[in-house]
Amino acid sequence: MTTDLLHLEPATKKIGRRPPWIKVRAPGGENYQRLIGLMRSNQLHTVCEEAQCPNIGECWGSGTATFMMMGNVCTRSCGFCDVITGRPRALDWDEPRRIASAVKQMNLEHAVVTSVNRDERDDGGAPLFAMVIREIRLQHPGCSVEVLIPDFKGSISALQTVMQARPEILNHNVETVPRLFKKVQPQDNFEWAKMVLCNARGIDADVLTKSGIMVGLGESMEEIKQTISDIRSWGVNILTVGQYLQPSRKHLPIERYYTMDEFDEIRSYAEEDLGFDWVECAPLVRSSYHAERQVRMLSKLYKQLYKKESD
Repeated sequence: MTTDLLHLEPATKKIGRRPPWIKVRAPGGENYQRLIGLMRSNQLHTVCEEAQCPNIGECWGSGTATFMMMGNVCTRSCGFCDVITGRPRALDWDEPRRIASAVKQMNLEHAVVTSVNRDERDDGGAPLFAMVIREIRLQHPGCSVEVLIPDFKGSISALQTVMQARPEILNHNVETVPRLFKKVQPQDNFEWAKMVLCNARGIDADVLTKSGIMVGLGESMEEIKQTISDIRSWGVNILTVGQYLQPSRKHLPIERYYTMDEFDEIRSYAEEDLGFDWVECAPLVRSSYHAERQVRMLSKLYKQLYKKESD
């Protein structure tokens, strides 16, 4: 069964109806209901729900979810995001333990953890990322951890706090091309994104880095290619590219839908011309889509390469 998920994006005269290649599975099933109960019982938030991710049916149906720490109120007001903007509550220092407990109950092989922005704090909440990585390792050994972090306003000390806990994947999304940065995410800065991703590799070259952008906000194909070329030059291993879908009428409008051929062109450029180790590029791709496959396949690949070099 598929649905257009019309609540995610109102029809507009400018671009017409959603094209037929953007279809998603309606959420439901035993695993989906089990995860809802698990999140509620542990007083946890997921970006899947808060950001109205179109893949929630597929991911929750297979038993995976992206945990969102530090509450469900963000200090920034990005034009694409459906997370509430306002004054957040104090940090919950027990949250990492509860997330790790949920990861164990789900018996995950790969856990993805993100957060809202907490700009009222100098450290941006970085200690909670370090705590959740260590808690997951403690409660559920063998589970790999991916953290999708804020830019911490370019703070190297905040980034070091996270990196010292050694996540398998350090993810920070650039989101859009530089020309549209202030329109799409007015409190963000392209240079902060660059600093996060460049410095992550400098702090620990063994940690995989990852970033992603949305398309359909008014950028050109030339700008897309230049932006992902920049991302690759920062040493990023994994790239995600997906179609922007308008959460509500108050959010930025969709300027256009990209065709499957255009997504194939972007993928080909990223893989063949730029040499990303892994590329997820399709209309419904989101940051943590197929994340568990990425870490497993790349870990296996690097082990093979290291073995050849040692031989």
